[in-house]
Amino acid sequence: MAAPRTTPTRKVLDRLSLPERTFVADALRTETVGGVLLLLAAVTALVWVNIPALRDSYESVSQFHFGPEALGLDLSVAHWAADGLLAIFFFVAGIELKRELVAGDLKDPRTAALPVIAALCGMAVPALVYTLTNLTGGGSLAGWAVPTATDIAFALAVLAVIGTSLPNALRAFLLTLAVVDDLFAILIIAVFFTDDLNFAALAGAVAALAVFWLLLRKGVRGWYVYVPLALVVWALMYNSGVHATIAGVAMGLMLRCSRRDGEERSPGEHIEHLVRPLSAGLAVPLFALFSAGVAVSGDALAKVFTQPETLGVVLGLVVGKAVGIFGGTWLTARFTRASLSDDLAWPDVFAVSSLAGIGFTVSLLIGELAFEGDQVLTDGVKAAVLSGSLVAAVLATVLLKLRNAKYQALWAAEERDDDLDGIPDIYEQDDPAYHLRMAEIYERKAAEHRRLAEVAGGAGVGDDGPA
Repeated sequence: MAAPRTTPTRKVLDRLSLPERTFVADALRTETVGGVLLLLAAVTALVWVNIPALRDSYESVSQFHFGPEALGLDLSVAHWAADGLLAIFFFVAGIELKRELVAGDLKDPRTAALPVIAALCGMAVPALVYTLTNLTGGGSLAGWAVPTATDIAFALAVLAVIGTSLPNALRAFLLTLAVVDDLFAILIIAVFFTDDLNFAALAGAVAALAVFWLLLRKGVRGWYVYVPLALVVWALMYNSGVHATIAGVAMGLMLRCSRRDGEERSPGEHIEHLVRPLSAGLAVPLFALFSAGVAVSGDALAKVFTQPETLGVVLGLVVGKAVGIFGGTWLTARFTRASLSDDLAWPDVFAVSSLAGIGFTVSLLIGELAFEGDQVLTDGVKAAVLSGSLVAAVLATVLLKLRNAKYQALWAAEERDDDLDGIPDIYEQDDPAYHLRMAEIYERKAAEHRRLAEVAGGAGVGDDGPA
């Protein structure tokens, strides 16, 4: 009788492929620098607003209007940062998502299920936590979406300080999770925070996007073609009533991210490489500078934990994110009969899930949209986002530090390159050429040790010791 077939056990959060590892390393490097700049911008905004002599200047700068009024674009500095600069951020997010779908982990439906389900649960549970908190406390349900977003730049900045030895699989999980999270966040903004539609402007935006797509299909090159067209798409989308950042993610999704013969990078990867520093280093920090400026006092902080709206945001970020992402990951592994990587334990997944509770950029944006017209509540929600993100960061720091020794050992194994060929040895175990190179290295070392032993032995011949 033939032996029964056995399906190999699939591992979740297992070691990355070498190309994926290289891409993740490049992306994380830029996002980490951007996260540090984001943190500096947020601190600057808080200091600027909370020094009485400077507070008025902050308001004057953030509310200064400029732009062509005839085109409906006479906006404040803060408005330009939220609607204009964040479109660059979402453009990069669109490219990231497209690359993941056609060339990355999301290409395989079985592999894609984990970050997608984890991201969905990581958005649904915080929304549920916020809703229950406000139903119990009699607060407004308008801010249910505020704690649903993860700020990848801020989270990676924290990782740069506390998790330098975190295995690449966990880093990639956090990055992919945030990409999916960004997509759903932009869908929430589009569906739930769209004003009255201007159908003429919306039709114009769709037509301009079609031209953008057609030029890409025809292989037309040149920034002088696409940058003006992108500005037209953005302006029409803004005037349509749909949030203008939708234009960014739509154009990002249109770029080709699959490589053809002879290409080191696809056009999407090339453009992402060029634009990501602009997004992480300028667009997002400037948005933070003009969004994080809230007055902080003992009374204001006390209200964060007593008002149902602000308490719901804090609990959603700290509790909802961790429980949702961890629960989604565990359920996916459980019902797909997959097992966790042998190198990791479930507490590692919970620690990274806690880190995803750092919600800043998109959470602040949704907070402004949800409570537009109520400046007091808007400022309170901003303070809640900052407080919840800080608590989540501290919690993740403690959890990750408990496993730091294990992470350092995994990191050393992943980075080891004894044959000095630029490829970690762990990826070459099935390559005969690698083992031949290592045999030559060991033979040279053995020959050197034999020579040293002979020299030491020769030095001892005829040495009768002291008289």
